[in-house]
Amino acid sequence: MGRWGRRWVSATPDRGGAVRDRLKGLRPGDEKVLRLVGDHLGSLASGDLKVRCATGPEYDGERWAQRKKSLTAESSSRWAGSITKATHDQWALARRALLAYIHSLQAAVRAITHRLSLPVREKGTKHTPGGYRSRQEWFTKSRRLHALQGRLEAALSDWRAGVVQVVRGGKRLLNTRHHLDAAGPTEKQWRYQWQAGRRFLQADGESGKRYGNETIRVGPEGEVSLKLPAPLAHLANAPHGRYVLDGKVSFAHRGERWADRVTANRAVAYRIHEDVGRGRWYLTASWTVPPVQTVPLEVARANGLVGVDTNADHLAACRLDEHGNPVGRPVCFDYDLTGTADHRDAQVRHALMRLLHWAKRHGLAIAVEDLDFQSERTRERRRSSKRFRKLISGMPVARLRARLVSMAAELGIAVIAVDPAYTSRWGARYWREPLTTKNRKATRHDAAAVAIGRRALGHPIRRRTAPPRTHQSDGCGHRTVQAGPVGLGREGNRPRIPGPRTRSVPPGRRENAVNQNTQDRSGCSAEHGFWQQDILPLGLEERWR
Repeated sequence: MGRWGRRWVSATPDRGGAVRDRLKGLRPGDEKVLRLVGDHLGSLASGDLKVRCATGPEYDGERWAQRKKSLTAESSSRWAGSITKATHDQWALARRALLAYIHSLQAAVRAITHRLSLPVREKGTKHTPGGYRSRQEWFTKSRRLHALQGRLEAALSDWRAGVVQVVRGGKRLLNTRHHLDAAGPTEKQWRYQWQAGRRFLQADGESGKRYGNETIRVGPEGEVSLKLPAPLAHLANAPHGRYVLDGKVSFAHRGERWADRVTANRAVAYRIHEDVGRGRWYLTASWTVPPVQTVPLEVARANGLVGVDTNADHLAACRLDEHGNPVGRPVCFDYDLTGTADHRDAQVRHALMRLLHWAKRHGLAIAVEDLDFQSERTRERRRSSKRFRKLISGMPVARLRARLVSMAAELGIAVIAVDPAYTSRWGARYWREPLTTKNRKATRHDAAAVAIGRRALGHPIRRRTAPPRTHQSDGCGHRTVQAGPVGLGREGNRPRIPGPRTRSVPPGRRENAVNQNTQDRSGCSAEHGFWQQDILPLGLEERWR
């Protein structure tokens, strides 16, 4: 892991969420439109559920497409997709419930059969029960065994035939109709509840679409609009066959997560329903989060990354290549933490979205500091520095980190956390001057972003020191192994002088004497013919002759 303990930022696993809040400020006209749309789509959903139950387990994509095509003419393609998916899920839930019922009946039959096979008052063991306590209990359980076996045979026959028992509106409300005197409501009240329970006003989300849903759209400020079905398009009060409600919704619980998804145009499913007892309309938003894909550290920093320095009023970011060198100019993402809580929340979310889109555009991971100022906010640690305590108390470190991890997971961006020790001090010492240009003066935070990125890449923060003065150039004089200033040209190519000596080249050979392979090497590869130096020089050999 290295000296500074580089590690991945980890968050609490979040598989999804669902929030519900009241639609406030609805006019009577809005409620009328919602009832008309819900009743129309509810009738279509009831017919589609009948078709789906008649099909049974033998089902394929072609039949699904036929169901959706038949519903599109009476609504729209997106409404048809939501209806077919909802009815299929309803059928699948009833199918699973039937299987669980069969398993419970089989377990009960096995247990009763085993106890009936034992003598009365037979003691059991730790894991198996004994016989029944009396002959009367044994007789009662034998009758119950026959009843359970009959139920099991009926359930197994329904399972083989693909028959399910499902009611749109709820089984409890259906049974209430047969016991109105004991239940309390009148027939008119029950009818109103039955119609409200069978309405269909839910739409699946679509990632990449505006605010994550094209059918039922909820903006960041809580404004709600829905796409009207084709037969009710004349009721639209907005372009493209949409109806905008006067009422708005504001999610108090998990509102930040919902706002993050809506701002990023991530898929959010909505459901609108009426609470008849309270006389109110509610909107439920739900979403699922795909599991975070763990990426090895070497893969995340293969092409470089983006170093981010967190500050009280902005995020300083700098792009680095895989060698730790800054690429381009540092970028600053400002946010204003003054004003109301909603304003501060929107500012932080907007700054993070700009940062993530910038990193996504370059296909890079993000490196941040693993900051924690909980111990620094106490008076015992910083009693005399009230200004510093106020500064770090205003920095949304925990909120930024949690949001950055969740929002980066949605976009598929890796996040790396590094130790924050000395990043600002060493970054300003080694990188502030190199980042400064004639047109832009680098700040201390820009240099800290470079330091954070280099630490995440596994490189030291300080820059490589310059070589000694005598090794930079010949400005301070020639090196000791070089010729003097009067010997200019002595390291160039030798003249082409014909002769048998090794220091000359025969005509037409064009050998470069600068090549080290030809520097007084007997039998070297540069010689085109075999030539061997005698033991004695030529002059001495002539004398001996």
